[in-house]
Amino acid sequence: MAIPKFFELFEGFLNALRDGGLHTTKEVREIIACKMNLTQADISEMLPGGGKTKFENRVSWAKTYLNKAGLIETPQKGKYRITEAGRKALQSGEKIDVEFLSRIGSFRSFQAASSESSKPLEAERGESPAETLDAAYRQVTDVLASQLMDEVMQLSPSGFERLVVKLLLSMGYGNGIDDAGTTTQLTNDGGIDGIIREDQLGFSNIYIQAKQWSPEQTVSRPELHKFVGALQGQQAQRGLFITTAKFSEGAVQYVANLSGVKVVLIGGAALTRLMIKHNVGVSVEHVYEIKKVDSDFFSEEL
Repeated sequence: MAIPKFFELFEGFLNALRDGGLHTTKEVREIIACKMNLTQADISEMLPGGGKTKFENRVSWAKTYLNKAGLIETPQKGKYRITEAGRKALQSGEKIDVEFLSRIGSFRSFQAASSESSKPLEAERGESPAETLDAAYRQVTDVLASQLMDEVMQLSPSGFERLVVKLLLSMGYGNGIDDAGTTTQLTNDGGIDGIIREDQLGFSNIYIQAKQWSPEQTVSRPELHKFVGALQGQQAQRGLFITTAKFSEGAVQYVANLSGVKVVLIGGAALTRLMIKHNVGVSVEHVYEIKKVDSDFFSEEL
């Protein structure tokens, strides 16, 4: 099943503590997972940004909200207990969600101190603030990739080839070598648009074919067959076919079955992702630092 939304874990969290004992977050997670019949695959699903699982993240945010509402307390470091207010919330029979918590003064103060724009997102999407941030980041990146492709398609054919060489150099290929990357003559390239030298004497080269086609077009097997022929004419063993378009299944299968030569395919979506990752054609606009409480710091005597 899908991981419950973080506010759907409020009641489960309180029920895990209803025996009145002290429980760690790990114990609470195990109780909730068991009661909700979550599979190992469910609880192992990672957040898009990595670092921790989606289930761990949502339980953590549920804990924060319940604590801010005064329904649980932390009498010992890392251990939680239900409060009398928490017991009354369970006994009320009401649905315990963000709206329920919003009727509690301490939680309203917590909300007031939070970003106003985050509240509808949390309630409507059912995601923790960290997940909302991840989703917003993905959306911004998708828009950026689309904008990058528009710019790339405006380049001249030779400009696109130079872009490809620059990208590979930014990725670390030919690192430390003078004139490590070059483009070939447009009128007599023999099917090779660029070359990356990986050693000073040229024993190890990567040969490049760059196709600036419409992103809606498809590169099929015959184009790859011609490129492999060009590689063989250069007695080359490694080639990169990079395009603003996409590849047909036949082209991908053809490359996978090659023997004696290695060809890597990069389509338009992968091209813009690599440009963003390696800061080619983009610049940093904002940097956000997401911080958390350092429990180790407070575990020592101050």
